[in-house]
Amino acid sequence: MTDQITRPLHRPAPPAPRLPSAPAESLERAAARRRRDHRRRSAASDALGVLAWASAAMAVALYLASPGSHAVSGIAGWLTAAGIVAGLVATDLCLVMIVLAARVPLIDRVFGSDNAIAQHRSLGKPVLYLLLAHAALLTLGYGLSDRTNPVAETISLFTSGSDMVLAYVSLGLFLAVVVTSVVSVRRHFAYEAWHVIHLLSYVAVGVALPHMLSVGSVLGAGTWQRGYWIGLYALSLGLIALYRFVMPVVVTMRHRIRVLAVEQIAPGVVSIHLAGTDLDRLGVRGGQYGVWRFWTARTWYHAHPVSFSAVPTSRGARITVRDLGAGSARLGRIRPGAFVSLEGPYGLFTTTARTAPYLALVASGIGVTPVRSLLEDTDLRPGEATVVLRGSDADQQYLWNEVAELAGRSGSALYAMVGPRARSRESWLTEEDLRRGVSLRTAFPHLLQSDLYVCGPRAWSDLVVEEARRSGVPEHQIRQERFES
Repeated sequence: MTDQITRPLHRPAPPAPRLPSAPAESLERAAARRRRDHRRRSAASDALGVLAWASAAMAVALYLASPGSHAVSGIAGWLTAAGIVAGLVATDLCLVMIVLAARVPLIDRVFGSDNAIAQHRSLGKPVLYLLLAHAALLTLGYGLSDRTNPVAETISLFTSGSDMVLAYVSLGLFLAVVVTSVVSVRRHFAYEAWHVIHLLSYVAVGVALPHMLSVGSVLGAGTWQRGYWIGLYALSLGLIALYRFVMPVVVTMRHRIRVLAVEQIAPGVVSIHLAGTDLDRLGVRGGQYGVWRFWTARTWYHAHPVSFSAVPTSRGARITVRDLGAGSARLGRIRPGAFVSLEGPYGLFTTTARTAPYLALVASGIGVTPVRSLLEDTDLRPGEATVVLRGSDADQQYLWNEVAELAGRSGSALYAMVGPRARSRESWLTEEDLRRGVSLRTAFPHLLQSDLYVCGPRAWSDLVVEEARRSGVPEHQIRQERFES
């Protein structure tokens, strides 16, 4: 397998072997089945998206159906009405954010957890702007009605009762969450500190509810609008409680996972071998990840999203971790016997998401881990898959020999590219390969008929995906798993 792994990538990849007619038909049937599955997932994804936005429309409709909306008049009345609508839509979208972050299995199967979290993040600023508009418009509207200035009206609202104090606390907490989630700000926080601040979003949602129920007549006692909102709160917070807290505890107690051994495979990189009960019943597919918490004095407070680097057996599993900071560095010093809890498995970086006849895999650095387990878990025909492994130097060839062995078993082509990224222009290639005209098209003989799976550092993998799009690879054939560095 060493010959495979060191073949120069700049040579054109060999054509896929000519397959007998029966297997070729089977290949096409498999692709047709994957396309049907993709259409079903797309339909489900569209339906969930429509449902989310329909809930925002419902928030407005419920207000318009309330008695208070029928008496709106004058500038003060319209400002107040606009403020109420902004607050209701913001609250609805905030609950949608919670559902997206709850790691609900249906959402994970349809969107993939990475896409769900991306949508969750994208709603943060719009929700904050709506909440600020809610506060500002109501203050102006009430101030005009009371003939007071905005400052005096704010003081009046703040001192009008405990529910309004909680409303201002909720706004402040949400502001803190959104501001600290901005990339340029977040990098100044330790992960543990940022995570604690982010958890305050749940508190912000909870403490906002009392003022919704006690102020004004929109959600008055006995109205069906009140019942709807209480039900919506119960559903979203219930999903968070079930899938982020209850189910991980159930999984952890059922499988009793412990650290068996910690193996250093390269400078700053360790494979953590895990033992447990019926680990094959976790339902892990190759390419998925879990959120791991190691219960030692120095690691219990930090959860780590880490891919499985091997498909679990009944008694064992393995993850491979690179030292990317203080938290992950501590994992290399964990002693055997440490108790481990798990959320997951998560992710659509699996063959479940395939739509095309061929498979193209590109991995860099520690991004090799999901690619390695995906290869292990995939029944491939000779010539169906092509793998490109990328490393900055010889020290970054983590698990490459294992990937080579798996590729050899399945008859998959395997190429390596070692060296720093090109400096002449932005590229995922080395300078040498860039000069020689290497591209995704030269590396993958059936690029446009392939599902492209990319995993590695964020900036690098984005460049691979950009080239794939320029080359004409359809969006639904691209799967990207990003690592922050």
